[in-house]
Amino acid sequence: MIMVTGANGQLASLTLQELADRKVPALGGSRTPSDGQRHLDFDDPTSLDLTGVSTLVLVSAGYAEDDQVITRHRALLDAAVRDGVTHVIYTSLTGAGDHLGFALAHRATEDLVKASGLAWTILRNGLYAELFGALLTWTPDGLESAFGDGALSAVARADLAAAAAIVAGRPAAHATKTYDLVGAPINAGDIARRLDVAHRTIGLGEYRARLLADDALLPFQPPMLASIATSIRHGFLSGSSPDLVRLLDRPLTDALAVAADTAAALRPSGAR
Repeated sequence: MIMVTGANGQLASLTLQELADRKVPALGGSRTPSDGQRHLDFDDPTSLDLTGVSTLVLVSAGYAEDDQVITRHRALLDAAVRDGVTHVIYTSLTGAGDHLGFALAHRATEDLVKASGLAWTILRNGLYAELFGALLTWTPDGLESAFGDGALSAVARADLAAAAAIVAGRPAAHATKTYDLVGAPINAGDIARRLDVAHRTIGLGEYRARLLADDALLPFQPPMLASIATSIRHGFLSGSSPDLVRLLDRPLTDALAVAADTAAALRPSGAR
């Protein structure tokens, strides 16, 4: 049986839907399980029951500080070894993302996966097109960001879910493989032009100050978001890879359209 962790999250829920569409039986695991899902709380090792699971899709539990994320992943991998899981598929971060503030937990988890003794596949996911669109700020004059003219090889979340489902459906064919799953490069100006508005660039210092002043963000989030901005701005996330097209065996979803649709959905009344 396949289990996908974080089942109520956006990537995991799409992966489960992809598996269902492909008629591949799979079970979701979640801290807040829905009907038919298994309770799985990474912060409570006693809840980590993986009996009957042969292939584990470990969707990163990255919404925390590095030490907490790594502890969560280690606990789940220990349970996987204990309960007889044979293959683990980890949704990691694109290889170009080592400059990002959340890369360390991903690379540490990759090492844990490879040291577990289980068969493994690493899916190094690019940054979501949905995230890129959401990180643009609307002003009365159009869009604003700290991304400058830098490009991001953004990828639609649905394409990453489809890739995870394909690998989970035939895990042995992908054993000991690391895939870099990115799309075609787009920039903030491309999104603005798609929406027929202007784009204005702000400095990284101004952006960081805004993040630090935002009470809605957790302490680890401002440096994380600032690292995304500077990495895009300075060209570290614009590389390409054929891996995702080869896995999907079809053209990729238009990341620019996805990013623009996300930004448009956040457009306040009164913005041009």
